[in-house]
Amino acid sequence: MADKKTTPATTKKIIRKKFSGVVVSDKSDKTIVVKVDRVKIHPKYHKRYKVSRKYKVHDENNEFHTGDKVTFVECRPLSRDKRWRVAK
Repeated sequence: MADKKTTPATTKKIIRKKFSGVVVSDKSDKTIVVKVDRVKIHPKYHKRYKVSRKYKVHDENNEFHTGDKVTFVECRPLSRDKRWRVAK
């Protein structure tokens, strides 16, 4: 019987979404709230405007505090709202 060998063509690399933003809250244990700003362009008037969104991010060692700039990536669901973890 032939052995199954993994070749570079059969292995998949998981592409995870990556964002960076500013910590706005660190009151929860092992969780920080990060605000991510991005610029959108209005479809009709072509004016740029800022849109922000908050993400709950897992911070295992409670090392980040309000005002810090962090980069975080997508991961498996850790709770009802947390699907992100701090990138190392």
